[in-house]
Amino acid sequence: MTRGSQQAHIQRKDLIHPELSYRVVGALYDVFNDLGFGHLERVYQRAIAKRLQELRISYREQVLTSVPFHSTSIGKHYLDFLVEDKLVLELKQRQRLSRAGIDQILGYLHATHLQLGILATFTPGGVTYLRIVNTPGHIS
Repeated sequence: MTRGSQQAHIQRKDLIHPELSYRVVGALYDVFNDLGFGHLERVYQRAIAKRLQELRISYREQVLTSVPFHSTSIGKHYLDFLVEDKLVLELKQRQRLSRAGIDQILGYLHATHLQLGILATFTPGGVTYLRIVNTPGHIS
């Protein structure tokens, strides 16, 4: 598989949005390779936004979503990125992924009724990420 003008064609049927997530993860690595570790989260967010634009991947930043409960909104979330209205991308600048970050993105997926999120953190050793899937019964 090559990156750049050619897209990877991932044929696995058991993955949700495989080509999109492959491209987003590639953008994360591109940003880390250029910037390295030690920047504020907002610096990584700006760089990711620029890289997604360069790759012609549609996205929205700081997307306000409500937390529904019995047909009413009881709170709100701000998603770092909503990519192609299919994938939630949450960025962290930490030493490692945390359970709190995983729970946060699961809450976002539940609130938006989306199936896939990527939680990414920029560590001294590189980019670490998790694909997080919102499956029926996964969140109560």
